Amino acid sequence: MKDIIKNIKYFFLSLKEKDLQAKLQKTTKQSFTNKTSKHVLGTAADLTLNSQTLKTVEEVKENVTAIVKQTNCDPEQLLGYIKSTKTPVYRINNADKILNVLKEEEGLICEKRGLEAFVLGIVTGQGLKFKTEPMFLLRPGVIDKYYMLHHFYRWYSLKSDLPGFDYETQKRFKSYLFENNDDVKSLSMESIISLQEAVARDQEATEYVLGYTNSIEGSKQVIEKIKNDGGANV
Repeated sequence: MKDIIKNIKYFFLSLKEKDLQAKLQKTTKQSFTNKTSKHVLGTAADLTLNSQTLKTVEEVKENVTAIVKQTNCDPEQLLGYIKSTKTPVYRINNADKILNVLKEEEGLICEKRGLEAFVLGIVTGQGLKFKTEPMFLLRPGVIDKYYMLHHFYRWYSLKSDLPGFDYETQKRFKSYLFENNDDVKSLSMESIISLQEAVARDQEATEYVLGYTNSIEGSKQVIEKIKNDGGANV
């Protein structure tokens, strides 16, 4: 039952992301270059030269798959891997309530500045700070592995230097996705392209989780069939 609920959650998240992507694609078209993607846009045709981004996306998928296979997608082992790369992980009581005030959710917290960074610095014991680096913040206890996988995939994309994770872009992304802010017409082309990258990164993580969930459920069905009929007609 939990797997079905998770599938529904990620399905609707994917729909919201696609809706935002469609709105962004209707905006004024210019040219813009980010870390790995050169977007050449005009009124007559769109040409996106993003071979480096696509290459890195595939590398992320392959590497995450290898890590998931090695750890059996165990959330604690995935957190151990994250810690080994010097990304801080904090387990704090009522983390969900604290993050709700900051309009964040448990898991990967990208760079924060200002008052949000000040609050995070206090609750995580980092002291007085007005800028914090990416971190994981969770409550103690059992973590749903599919939830963890989604955040782990996004974190690995961030560590792989894929575009879409900078402070301003993530702040804007959260606003459009979770606060139902759909006014994109006033954005600059640089902001639009950066926001498209943020949407793409989250979609990649969502699609990976759905694919992994389906593969696990498919494997379970095969195993059950083997048990039931001794392996015939699988």
